Amino acid sequence: MSRVETWMTRNPITIEADASMIEAIHLMREKGIRRLPVMEKGRFVGLVTDRMMKDYAPGKATSLDTWEVHYLLSKTPVREVMNPHPHTVTPDVELGVAAQLFLDHKLYGLCVVDHEGNLVGIMSVGDMLRAMVEFCRASGTCK
Repeated sequence: MSRVETWMTRNPITIEADASMIEAIHLMREKGIRRLPVMEKGRFVGLVTDRMMKDYAPGKATSLDTWEVHYLLSKTPVREVMNPHPHTVTPDVELGVAAQLFLDHKLYGLCVVDHEGNLVGIMSVGDMLRAMVEFCRASGTCK
């Protein structure tokens, strides 16, 4: 019960590496998520987050109008923005180890991969908090 596999989100929503940033932005908004594992030919190749896209997109002080910004985002593939080496864990990792990774690297999520590197899930801060609440309830220390 204290392993990542018990608490991770299985079959996470993903995006293809050649999809545009605008597609990623729309997908994240539509699904209410903040990170997308990036796939290429069925293989996990990276991670893109809402923060990465905000940092990449032109700021409000730009001289570009809304349509020009939209055009640029529609022509920029996710692979140009993604982190090709995100932090990962395997499903058998203890929750405490995953939590320490969150703290040490100031993460909000971890991609969960099997021993061959195939994406099997995602572990978010929300998933970690859900586990903590369950442990608290099970021990009788939460009301």
